[in-house]
Amino acid sequence: MTVESIFHRLEALLPKVQKPIQYVGGELNSTIKDWDSADVRWALMYPDAYEVGLPNQGVAILYEILNELPGTLAERTYAVWPDLEALMRAEGVPQFTVDAHRPVRAFDVLGISFSTELGYTNMLTALDLAGIPLLAADRGEDDPIVLAGGHAAFNPEPIADFLDAAVLGDGEQISIAITEVIREWKAEGSPGGRDELLMRLAESGGVYVPKFYDVEYHDDGRIKRVAPNRPDVPWRVHKHTVMDLDEWPYPKKPLVPLAETVHERFSVEIFRGCTRGCRFCQAGMITRPVRERSITTIGAMVENGIKQSGFNEVGLLSLSSADHSEIADVAKGLADQYEGTNTSLSLPSTRVDAFNIDLANEFSRNGRRSGLTFAPEGGSERMRKVINKMVTEEDLIRTVTTAYSQGWRQVKLYFMCGLPTEQDEDVLGIADLAKKVIKAGREATGSRDIRCTVSIGGFVPKPHTPFQWAAQTDHETVDRRLKALRDALRSDKAYGRAIGYRYHDGKPSIVEGLLSRGDRRIGAVIRNVWEDGGRFDGWSEHFSYERWMAAAEKAGVDVDWYTTREREENEVLPWDHLDAGLDREWLWQDWQDAVSGGEVEDCRWTPCYDCGVCPTMGTEIQIGPTGRKLLPLTVV
Repeated sequence: MTVESIFHRLEALLPKVQKPIQYVGGELNSTIKDWDSADVRWALMYPDAYEVGLPNQGVAILYEILNELPGTLAERTYAVWPDLEALMRAEGVPQFTVDAHRPVRAFDVLGISFSTELGYTNMLTALDLAGIPLLAADRGEDDPIVLAGGHAAFNPEPIADFLDAAVLGDGEQISIAITEVIREWKAEGSPGGRDELLMRLAESGGVYVPKFYDVEYHDDGRIKRVAPNRPDVPWRVHKHTVMDLDEWPYPKKPLVPLAETVHERFSVEIFRGCTRGCRFCQAGMITRPVRERSITTIGAMVENGIKQSGFNEVGLLSLSSADHSEIADVAKGLADQYEGTNTSLSLPSTRVDAFNIDLANEFSRNGRRSGLTFAPEGGSERMRKVINKMVTEEDLIRTVTTAYSQGWRQVKLYFMCGLPTEQDEDVLGIADLAKKVIKAGREATGSRDIRCTVSIGGFVPKPHTPFQWAAQTDHETVDRRLKALRDALRSDKAYGRAIGYRYHDGKPSIVEGLLSRGDRRIGAVIRNVWEDGGRFDGWSEHFSYERWMAAAEKAGVDVDWYTTREREENEVLPWDHLDAGLDREWLWQDWQDAVSGGEVEDCRWTPCYDCGVCPTMGTEIQIGPTGRKLLPLTVV
């Protein structure tokens, strides 16, 4: 049966809300397919506002891949702002897609990509507006399968009650496989109903269905075990890894937003994964092994993306973009191709020890020199050893001195506060480092027109990292250290005005910590927050720490037990049955090495450290050099 657009009902509401353009759709390269020509239909959601969600690479890639499949359509939906939510409730307008404005409940799958746990309440808003029961146990045959992906899906237990399924890892291939399972099940007449479909998805070991696993607890609250409750469901669910990125050169037709978004550029992922071994970094751990796109594929993607979108900035993305084995040739080839045009190139993620001025000069050849951003993460040498961020003070000073001497005038330094074993002096060391950066810049240029911005975030221990056992620092300590650092920066009149200071207080980090390492008992807290009006918790103006603490108290949840408590080696963690490929014993040993200050080299260039990913996943590190060149591409 054809599902009609609800735009005629939505349109009357748009003059009454802020930024109505974000709800109208019609972007360049968006896709609207005939409903009746498809037998499997996906609604893809990024659980945040349009301006944050539209540039998301994960959703954009799946949107294209699924729409290329015969008999399949995919549309996008985003979180609506509270002003429109109120009007939609008053007028009975359901959660809709921005492509054809079809009601989300009419689709077969609602796929939600979580980059951060603070989007959980927005998911509940979308489900409720769509008319989909919040609890998976209450859903019927006409409700879509609610499926989670993204980095936060590596521990979906806090939202397990709201999910039908979750997928770990890369989505390109598994989204197609899920589509084919649904297509086959529907073609057979949907035998066994919703339960049978979920069983078919779960049996492969590649899709996690929470309802098929029971959790048992010890009397002290720790998890006793997580076990399948059906005979054909595997004990462990494995992540998905795309090994040949050249076979998946997406996005081919990047979406061009109608409203302003947080990133106005065309982005190309030049490699996936990272083996630097930063112990705090979940993204680096769960995306192993490293897989590079070839230089020729990168060049072709850039050329096509600019042609298809008209963007005049191209970002070369990865967790540490300058670590691509052929980054020098990539930079020179692209700079040669676009020299003299209005197209600028950027390398958003650069490590201090991978940066070189030749690379920076290639990327700024068209005359655009924005500030450079580096992430020492820890304020002292000792702290950087604990987190395995092998950047010395000498590395940093040498790098920024070179940058200042070559014409850059602004450097941004990113740090974290609340790291394991951290002391007050480690944080105050950030002030000393920032002053040395300014001093070096002034000496190198002979000018006082030098700026350095210090940006600090609160550390949150994440699953599948060596710090998954660590006690999180309480927010009072974090805030006290941040205040002391602010005072140290401002008190020095010789440097204070040249150093900018941006920080996030410790309270949001505690809530993120509760959600990132929580188990199924945290679902009640999330629902309580949502019912109390919690929305857009990732936005400081909407976040309420008091609301979260009241919700936890109402649910009988001890927040400190989940956040500031250190775990023992043998404690069953909520995500132990979800396999990111990492050997648990290796993670534990790396945690012990962190406490003793031991460092681990990057296994791309050294012998294997037995993290477990390559043998467990049947994969291997894939890096160049390939010996190929970017050209021949047509010089613009």
